[in-house]
Amino acid sequence: MEAFYRTHKYLVTHLGTPVRRGLMDEVDWSQRLIGIKGCREIGKTTFLLSYARECFPHDGHECLYVNLNNFLFTERTLTDFAGEFYAAGGKVLLIDQIFKYPNWSRELRYCYDHYTNLRIVFTGSSVMRIKEENHEVGDIVAPYYLRGFSFREYLNLKTGLDLQPFSFDMLMRDRYLIARDICDQVNPGEYFHDYLHHGFYPFFLEKRNYSENLLKMMNMTLEVDVLYIRQIEQRYLPKLRRLLYLISQNEPCTLNISQLSKDIGTSRATVMNYLKYLKDARMITLLYPRGEEFPQKPVYAYLYNPNLLHVMNRQTQDERTVNEAFFFNQLLKDNRVNAYDRHNSFLVNDRYLFRVSYPEARWKVSPDFYYAVDEVEPPLDEPNCIPLWMFGFLY
Repeated sequence: MEAFYRTHKYLVTHLGTPVRRGLMDEVDWSQRLIGIKGCREIGKTTFLLSYARECFPHDGHECLYVNLNNFLFTERTLTDFAGEFYAAGGKVLLIDQIFKYPNWSRELRYCYDHYTNLRIVFTGSSVMRIKEENHEVGDIVAPYYLRGFSFREYLNLKTGLDLQPFSFDMLMRDRYLIARDICDQVNPGEYFHDYLHHGFYPFFLEKRNYSENLLKMMNMTLEVDVLYIRQIEQRYLPKLRRLLYLISQNEPCTLNISQLSKDIGTSRATVMNYLKYLKDARMITLLYPRGEEFPQKPVYAYLYNPNLLHVMNRQTQDERTVNEAFFFNQLLKDNRVNAYDRHNSFLVNDRYLFRVSYPEARWKVSPDFYYAVDEVEPPLDEPNCIPLWMFGFLY
């Protein structure tokens, strides 16, 4: 146990956290069992260690971080380890990489029932459906999702500012005041296109080739997370990769399921399942008409964020497609986004109709639509036009 305390202290002491994640204030830390989901390389380990550093003494024994990749857990059970920690006065156990541990949900349930003053926070893959598929913990776990950097978080990191998020309703109501306040401190346009290219995943901070490491992360997600958790045989991996590639080359992809099944050599039902797996893995997002969801057919598929689009299709990007992927991604956290028609229109929260970019002819601006446009400040003479970057402040 002492070896784990030494590792915990070292990791917390040497932790570099250039920007505080907004999720830190959204989690109800009083819950006894908390699950933090997120895709690979999104910063889940850093998030756990940041919580430990912020809330507990570095030298204390109340909080302990453990990674279940440690080979000790091939011999020792999680319940025994948690029991020893609890008996020694431990209060908060931070568990990383839980999905690789067999029977993890059953053992977490045992800990929950028997160590009644112990709080456990664990991380898991975005592919996991913690509440839906793990009946042992589905009724007791509080799940949260750690997303990549919003444009706001990226901007704070690059400038050292402490710009705060605002809700979608605040954006619609007070966008002129909000934009003026932000633009008095920084010009968002100087950073926005860099963010679209390489600002979503925290590893852009490392001295590594961003595109190559993003490709590595994507392949690891498919090869390990999706195949392992969904129990897909390795020989089907090329079909899954081929489907993702086809979507990326035609984004936004109008989903012809019959054609896709022919292109990757599998059934329509399997294509639909693969789409769900890719969505759960945060490789793509699926846009449905209002009132519809999986297993019904989506209208469009987008890559999950513009960084993926740049790395999957390195030819000159269509600006409107990149902007739509950004708009969809940033709204998804706390808002409902549906397809309005087959002309790349979005229905937000069952109320607001949006198109991304200016209409082809400015004088044909429809009063029924709002337009997310590539401008630094809201145009005073076009009240239905909102700068696209502002949607990057929703979290």
